Amino acid sequence: MRRTAEGRGPVRFGPLAPPPALPVPPELTAVLAAAAERSAPEPPGGGAPVREAACRHWERRGLAVDPEHVAAGPGAPALLQALVGAYGGDVMLPRPCPAWWTPQVRLLGRRAYHVPTPAECGGVPDPYALLETVRRVRAEGGDPRVLLLSVADDPTATVPPPELLLEACEAAVTADLFVVSDESWRDTVHRPHDTLVLSPAEMLPDRAAVLLDLSGALLPAGWPAAVARFPGTPQGTWLRARTLDILAATGALVAAPVAAAAAHALHEPDAVAGHARAAAALHGAVAAAVHRHLLAAGALARPPQAGRHVYADLTPLRPGLARHGVGDAMELEDWLGARLGAPTPGGQRFADELGELRVRLSTGPLLGADPEERLAALAASDPLELPHVRASLDLLDSVLAGLAD
Repeated sequence: MRRTAEGRGPVRFGPLAPPPALPVPPELTAVLAAAAERSAPEPPGGGAPVREAACRHWERRGLAVDPEHVAAGPGAPALLQALVGAYGGDVMLPRPCPAWWTPQVRLLGRRAYHVPTPAECGGVPDPYALLETVRRVRAEGGDPRVLLLSVADDPTATVPPPELLLEACEAAVTADLFVVSDESWRDTVHRPHDTLVLSPAEMLPDRAAVLLDLSGALLPAGWPAAVARFPGTPQGTWLRARTLDILAATGALVAAPVAAAAAHALHEPDAVAGHARAAAALHGAVAAAVHRHLLAAGALARPPQAGRHVYADLTPLRPGLARHGVGDAMELEDWLGARLGAPTPGGQRFADELGELRVRLSTGPLLGADPEERLAALAASDPLELPHVRASLDLLDSVLAGLAD
């Protein structure tokens, strides 16, 4: 009984993230294997090859930067913790936000303050709510200094429109907040020709850092690597140096073989870039189907635009869920996950209110149960016509249909 009770709250007992499902491109596997005998550790902040590759990556997206203003770390959590720890102060975050953000802030002994997002999207706080929250927090003795946001959001799978991102950035300037933009899912946009993704670093070049977890689009989760872009200012130089100090003190270094694979992926050769585009399109097609099924059942969800998830609000189905003893997001997480056979973390994992019946559904488990089925989905002109994908969507339908009045 004690293990079950603990499993409902602490981060370490939260549901495991579903695997990306798709295989690693053979070209990346070959690069990692060729570097497997590299025994010398990467320096704190990463060696020149991975930092230079990151510069080229950002330049192709209109964000020129020098290698001296880039740092690499073993995954986004370690790099974010070092960056926030170096800057100091409390942190403002949107509500909802990625499940790992708030624990990283609190592990530093800092306070995390969540601000509601606009109705149109997730990833950024409502600008007026941000200003009011900062004012209130400072009046109560808090010390907010950093705003953490995302331009391609997990969990909501949305991309903030440029005007809303600009308003959030302007509010951050007014509130004297430094912006950290998590852009890990930027290159997983489902319709890149229809969706404009901008970075706060374009709007606030002197007041914004960019964080990119390569497992978002380019590397598998088991090869942890992330890069950060700092402003090319004296403050940015100071912040990078303090970040490297923390990475060194905590031993948060990128493994040399992973650094080689990361550098190769950041150069975006045709095979790697093509695989990333095909994966984004596949996840987008399945996410759109999940969204349609949710709306047909009476649930609510913003149309997914990026990533590998759909964030659903099952509040309209509350009477049906109550018949199954489900009254809050933790109970919904357990009940729905058991029936779908895949992790379905509730909204409380993403800083949403416990009483709200929100849940994140992942597209990865719908692509197939084995590598052959997942490869077939990746190669299919219409993955929704594959029997195993249809079966997964039919299961979702049957579970939701059982909640109808």
